[in-house]
Amino acid sequence: MELRHLRYFVAVAEEENVSRAALKLHTSQPGLSRQIHDLEDEIGFPLFERSAKSIRLTAAGRVFLVEARDVLQRVAAAVEKARAVSVTKTEINVGYVPSGTVEILPRALRAFMESSPGVRVVLHDMSVEEMVPLLLQKKLDLALTIPPRKLPRELALTELARYEMCVAVGLKHPLAKAKSVNLEQMASEPIAVYTRKDYPDYHKQIEQAFATVGRPPRIGGEHDGVTSLIAAVAAGQGFAIVPSCVSGMAGPCLKLLQLKPALPPIPIAALWRKDGQTESVKAFVAAALAKPVPDDQSPDS
Repeated sequence: MELRHLRYFVAVAEEENVSRAALKLHTSQPGLSRQIHDLEDEIGFPLFERSAKSIRLTAAGRVFLVEARDVLQRVAAAVEKARAVSVTKTEINVGYVPSGTVEILPRALRAFMESSPGVRVVLHDMSVEEMVPLLLQKKLDLALTIPPRKLPRELALTELARYEMCVAVGLKHPLAKAKSVNLEQMASEPIAVYTRKDYPDYHKQIEQAFATVGRPPRIGGEHDGVTSLIAAVAAGQGFAIVPSCVSGMAGPCLKLLQLKPALPPIPIAALWRKDGQTESVKAFVAAALAKPVPDDQSPDS
């Protein structure tokens, strides 16, 4: 018995007509009838009751139809899973949120390229809200991002790091020489933020923080990425609340101040589909979790 026998049998059973099934399968009617007879000879019992004008399933045929469909569905699913693994052997699509992965991503890329030299990494700069749907649609293999409030059951997650939330100000800002600030000091200042559409949880966190001092945040401008947000603050357009790792991107153009009382730290996690945990995904997550090597310590020391 071969898979084609099952496909032919299911087509005839569904059409209840050999001629229509032959058209559907793009084969000849005599050839299809012969394949069905060969299948019945092999299993040792009839699957159809035949008359001059009709063909109908026997009781055994109805049972066999259920099982044959299940076998074909399982084979199709196995092919899809194998195809996914085959693709990710040579390419892995990774979404990332820039401001939260500025420390993690370069380190992970270096380690992954050493452990998986034959795999091409395609990076996608995205907002938090964009990544989860693309993971579920299998357009991303992995996402490095702030965890969603509700994790879909199809996804797995592992936390990579947590970062303190800081206040970023330009070098000419009156508070640039301070070591720390509080929200009351900042309440009258315009705040540069990420776009609400792409970062709703970020907006909610800021609104809740300012509610503790009885003042709503004074939104000075929304930005779709960390580069434009840093540029706005460096140009003197208020301040921004950002994770401490942004210091690696801001360079000398910004000053990061401690916020007192502190806000909850921001977690950064790796997310992937449970049915898409290929060797490449495992290797990239392991690379992202690896501890950084100090500058004065070589890997062999």
